[in-house]
Amino acid sequence: MKKYFQSLAYISFIAITFFAIVKAIMSYENPFSLYENPLVWIALVALILVVLLKELVNIVAQQKAEELQLEKDGIKPEEVDHWAWAKDLITKWTQAKAIEEEGEIELDHNYDGIKELDNNLPPWWLYMFYATMIFGVLYLVKYHVFNGDNQIVEYEKSVAIAKRELAAFKSTSKEAIIDMETVTILTDESDLNRGKAVFNLNCAACHLKDGGGGIGPNLTDKYWILGGGIKNVFKTISKGGRDGKGMVAWGKTLKPKDIQKVSSYVLSLQGTTPAKAKAPQGDLYEEE
Repeated sequence: MKKYFQSLAYISFIAITFFAIVKAIMSYENPFSLYENPLVWIALVALILVVLLKELVNIVAQQKAEELQLEKDGIKPEEVDHWAWAKDLITKWTQAKAIEEEGEIELDHNYDGIKELDNNLPPWWLYMFYATMIFGVLYLVKYHVFNGDNQIVEYEKSVAIAKRELAAFKSTSKEAIIDMETVTILTDESDLNRGKAVFNLNCAACHLKDGGGGIGPNLTDKYWILGGGIKNVFKTISKGGRDGKGMVAWGKTLKPKDIQKVSSYVLSLQGTTPAKAKAPQGDLYEEE
């Protein structure tokens, strides 16, 4: 009766826990996130531990039963070779002869008393060798007879697929993707205020708060080193200035939205009169 209740409790626990885990996986957006849903992992670990513990108890009980049976049969448990199955498996997979049987495969010649045995190659080694031969033939036929895709073609196909998926994502995304091709200038006051805050925090050290220029160039005139306009300014902030002498790339630090806002704020400084305006640098930029 006790074993019956134990089995019933075990089966109930497994069923309820499994159902709860499946329900959580179907309900949560990120069910396997340790930080968002730690209870899912606790349930998984508990389920695995209970199953392993149950199996361990079964193995121990089976071993005890076998020992009792051996004692009834008059066999001492310590005389039983529990690794006999492993030894038989090794013998089959190596086809090694026992020392007593080595005379059957001993060759007639010897070298200074050193005798040579004519052992068979291990089956596992032969099977692997045959597998490499089959693989070699299939490889030859696929890539040298039927001209299968090489690494360059596979790479180009993967890039093409990625571009199609990106285009599809852009066309269906609820939120617009901002990059150097799609960026537009912002004029809303809240956006410009955000851009000004980003500028003062990251850009004012080199360009001064009024944009008049310090280490960096003057941002209030119509002369630009890497081109004016929202697209060029966005690109310069994202990718950085000239190699070795320009500013760092902010694309890894700032989000595209903030780069768009700070770019729009920079362009809003056009025509203002800073306190100490630096001399123009670069070329005169005319908006197309």
